[in-house]
Amino acid sequence: MQTPSPAAPAPEVEWARRLLAGDASAFTPFVESFQHRIFQYTWLMCGQREDAEEVAQDTLLKIFESFDQLQDPERVKAWVFRIAKNYCLMKRRKSVFAPDREYSLDELIPAAGDVPRAFLVADSGELPEDRVLRSELGSKLEDALRDLPEIYRGVVLLRDVEGLSTAETAEVLDLSEDVVKQRLHRGRLALRKSLAAYVAASDAEATR
Repeated sequence: MQTPSPAAPAPEVEWARRLLAGDASAFTPFVESFQHRIFQYTWLMCGQREDAEEVAQDTLLKIFESFDQLQDPERVKAWVFRIAKNYCLMKRRKSVFAPDREYSLDELIPAAGDVPRAFLVADSGELPEDRVLRSELGSKLEDALRDLPEIYRGVVLLRDVEGLSTAETAEVLDLSEDVVKQRLHRGRLALRKSLAAYVAASDAEATR
């Protein structure tokens, strides 16, 4: 029986290895790999384009100022988003756009009777938000993500949008894996409320 070949490393991992080895030609593809993703993350976390652009630029600059501090190229994605998260937090403390208050999850999660049964089934089949998350982020999902309290938004962005593992997300956010799982579950539940009407309307339109 033939032994399966090991999976090829993600492109950003290979570019990180080449950069650490002094290969300057990896600079452009590395930046192109992360530039849009960093801006998307900072845009959805900061909530204002002006802040997001500044944070994304600061993040990219910091990455290349401190690239030699990257210990493990396999963990480059978590390392990059940890830097982005830190700059988001710093900008949020200083920004004129910072909200007066953060809403609690209890204010966002509906009563059980307010949500169709299909939206309350955990981890079975295709969930409504999965249909949207697998496609390009639309305005409805962006709005729903921005409405999440920051502690849940950060976890959902890293896990469901950027595809980081639970362990990587915990590393980025300085949380335990159990807390990441709890916040992810609660954040997804709040997203289901926000997306329920949108998905139902889309399904109705598709069946016409």
